[in-house]
Amino acid sequence: MIISVLLIVVGVALVLFGADKLTEGASALARRLNVPEIIIGLTIVAAGTSAPELFVSLVSALNGTPDMAVGNVVGSNTMNAMLIVGTAALVAPMVISPSTVKKDIPFSVLASVLLILVAFDHFMSRLDGIILLIGFAAFMAYTLLQAKKGSSEAVKESSPVWKNLLYLVFGLAGLVVGSNLFVDSASDVALTLGISEGVVGLTIVAGGTSLPELATSVVAARKGQSAIAIGNVIGSNVFNILLILGLTATISPLEIEGITTIDMAVMLLSVVLVWLFSRTRYTVERWEGGLLLVLYIAYLVWLITNL
Repeated sequence: MIISVLLIVVGVALVLFGADKLTEGASALARRLNVPEIIIGLTIVAAGTSAPELFVSLVSALNGTPDMAVGNVVGSNTMNAMLIVGTAALVAPMVISPSTVKKDIPFSVLASVLLILVAFDHFMSRLDGIILLIGFAAFMAYTLLQAKKGSSEAVKESSPVWKNLLYLVFGLAGLVVGSNLFVDSASDVALTLGISEGVVGLTIVAGGTSLPELATSVVAARKGQSAIAIGNVIGSNVFNILLILGLTATISPLEIEGITTIDMAVMLLSVVLVWLFSRTRYTVERWEGGLLLVLYIAYLVWLITNL
């Protein structure tokens, strides 16, 4: 137990280090390449911070624990929208661009609705997985098209590209290694205590694999880079559903038993709330962030009381 606690602490430290370097490198790279920060957040940062979810979901499915694979994604997305956006907004109100509110966040809502539809019968076939992957391809095509429409104004950035890329690599490495240490140690403890795979996936594993998103978005918000913070969350949610579950179900069809309709509904509600809050003056205020946190805590309490 002591070793597990120590590994959890080391994991969190690595995640925080990785988040700082990843945010710094991504922001500088966006300025250097004259790509809008929201695009960097939706793609490079989102893909990097979703790496733990990809690893955990694939391994869980292949090991015959599909509830943990699906619970990981559903729990991570709920945590992204409620805990991470809520915490980041408390650190600093998040200014959201009109384009993100009108196009990017609705795509995340659609991805959540699509997941509920394909998982409605508590089974995700290979065909369902392929449908999700087609949705992911459409999302990437749209995002890259938006990148081409980015500003063409010259942007000054003194740091060399190789240094920015190095920060990205070290940042991602810290996030992946640190989150894996956290997930492995916390999951061992929880399963030893007899907690079900579905609940472990929705809470402990989701929390561990969402550490990169939490650290990256909070650090980005603190540095005044709201575009990367919100882009990371929205991009990660889309990656988690369309790419990770799509790939996982395509490789190994998923029989879902421990994830309830309420869990799916809360996931959808969380991203809809972020969308609604963003539409008010294109800012997620501190009080709105606080409300998201309160709702997430209430959901956790419900989960624990229904163990």
